[in-house]
Amino acid sequence: TPLTDTVPPQVVPGADPSARQLCFAWGPAEVLVCETLFGRAGGFRSPRPVGATARALTGSVAGTGDGAPSSSCVFVVRRDQDIYIHTLRKLFNESHGIFMGLQRSEEELAGKSRKAQLVQVSKNYRSVIRACMEDMHQAAVSTRDPALQGQYSTQVSILSAMELIWNLCEILFVEAATAGPLLLRLLDWVRLHVCDVDSMVREVLSSESPSKHKLFWNVVDVFVLQGRMDEARHLLSKEASANPASMNMYKILDDLMKKMPVPSLGNTQTLTELELKWQHWHEECQRYLQDGTFASNPHMESICKILLGDEDAILEKKELMTTWYHFLVTRLLYSHPTVKPMELRFYAQSSMDLFLGGESSPEPLDMILMAAFEFEMHQVIKECSIVLSNWWFVAHLTDLLDHCKLLQSHNLYFGSNMREFLLLEYASGLFSHHSLWQLGVDYLDHCPEFGRVYLELHIERIPLSTEQKALKVLRICEQRQMHEQVRSICKIMAMKALRNNRLGSALSWSIRAKDAAFATLISDRFLKDYCEKGCFSDLDLIDNLGPSMLLSDRLTFLGKYREFHRLYGEKRFAEAARLLLTLMTAHIAPCSFWMTLLTDALPLLEQKEVIFSAEQTYELMRCLEDLTAGNPDKQKFQDDDVETTKVEMLRLALARNLARVIVKEGTVEGS
Repeated sequence: TPLTDTVPPQVVPGADPSARQLCFAWGPAEVLVCETLFGRAGGFRSPRPVGATARALTGSVAGTGDGAPSSSCVFVVRRDQDIYIHTLRKLFNESHGIFMGLQRSEEELAGKSRKAQLVQVSKNYRSVIRACMEDMHQAAVSTRDPALQGQYSTQVSILSAMELIWNLCEILFVEAATAGPLLLRLLDWVRLHVCDVDSMVREVLSSESPSKHKLFWNVVDVFVLQGRMDEARHLLSKEASANPASMNMYKILDDLMKKMPVPSLGNTQTLTELELKWQHWHEECQRYLQDGTFASNPHMESICKILLGDEDAILEKKELMTTWYHFLVTRLLYSHPTVKPMELRFYAQSSMDLFLGGESSPEPLDMILMAAFEFEMHQVIKECSIVLSNWWFVAHLTDLLDHCKLLQSHNLYFGSNMREFLLLEYASGLFSHHSLWQLGVDYLDHCPEFGRVYLELHIERIPLSTEQKALKVLRICEQRQMHEQVRSICKIMAMKALRNNRLGSALSWSIRAKDAAFATLISDRFLKDYCEKGCFSDLDLIDNLGPSMLLSDRLTFLGKYREFHRLYGEKRFAEAARLLLTLMTAHIAPCSFWMTLLTDALPLLEQKEVIFSAEQTYELMRCLEDLTAGNPDKQKFQDDDVETTKVEMLRLALARNLARVIVKEGTVEGS
């Protein structure tokens, strides 16, 4: 369909109408775009496709201003392209279940129980991110298409960054780790996410003689930098076995590494006790270094300097750490193991400056992590909204932080709070997808201020491509008492069914919509079909109308007329006769149908047993005369041989029936 046939095109206000310009038309979750030149007649001239940021959707645009046709591409620019990536479906579907579980936990647990619950929710979200990342990585490895491989690799990088940020927010905001346990959490964070050295570690450990491998000391350094002392000591024992002459030196270093004080998660020691132990240990390391104990082995001397927190020695291993936040955690481990949460901002900024050293500028990911270390939650959310390719991350993280009571005081100047605003954006993106829209309904349900309004607007724009989908949408609306939307959906489906000549379905939808006018229209179609074919379609529906037939007079007549046929078929002639007469005398039958009703009376008039009483026969005669006398096309009616024959037959049958009734009633009275 040409763009101009669907919606009026819009251009930049005040633009020169003779110059080429961008033409666009807004949709609920996307915008159609083309580059065009407006002609005098208001049509498009010289349409040209816009840049590569949009995806071609269809070819037909419109004719030129002088009537000559032209063709080009119309492009669609979507607000949330990630919704359409098939491999991310797991992320959207599984996180929806976690989100709903969090909303249902209305009974807010107190203290540690509540915190443990929220931490578990956060871990569940991270596990979904990691599972999707692994699936995406597997897809990248298995595909042979370079373009797809690049797309998958990009998504792996994005998901990896999302998990990195989420994990840090979990430590600092959700769990709110205190001094001591905070360092242990940060060490786990670095070990989990800085995995560039894992292949090197596997290569060394799988060799025949690890201590002789050229990367042996690099692996030892990596273990020390990440605080993995047991693994570092295990490797050093292999080196000690290979060099018995230096056994004493190795024992001293092994002892220092073994005795290194570390915080405990079980609160078995106070921070003061830890600081005293760490100070004594630090002095012992300093003494061995100053005594030149490790002077004969530069590798071991370097490790001793790292244990002392020597920043220069740690920075020498820059290539092994790969990131400034790895450097930060290593620096804290060997210099400030009891760092407090609010002190992190100072160490983070100085660590980034030292690590980058003016050689490169911070990346967007660096700025997000820095904002987290500075406990600027709103800045983290803002930066993620700008950098990440979809609303999933910020919507779910903000919701979790809101449940942690960390965003309660932050309201936006344009309406709802930040949580609701981001959930509305995410849910709106879901509604543009052919199946994920069902998830969007649940998200909007949990937006107390504007969720209902958004749902009403979006639900009306869902394409009702099948009756099954329409029923699904209808059930959602009925559950939420969205009466206007229920009527709208039913009317749309009734009209579709009517266009396809599916009268039963159309009647069913119109009854559901409680649309009396449309039910009357469809009832007329049923009656017309009956007149043409001599039988009813969709008998099950008509036979079971029940109270629904009261929606309109015509529908009532249809139901009762069908009941007349059923009574006649069951040979209950007296009841059928009474009902037929009632349909005519109550004036609910359309005048155009009176002749059909009177014709239906003929078999009853010709029965051996008298069915109609004298009074009933007189009523039928009056109806026949009203029909013939009051017909506006009386002359045409009289000229129609078939109709004239019917009238004569009816008059004869009525006269004979009246005679039989009079004789019968007279005989009864005489006896």
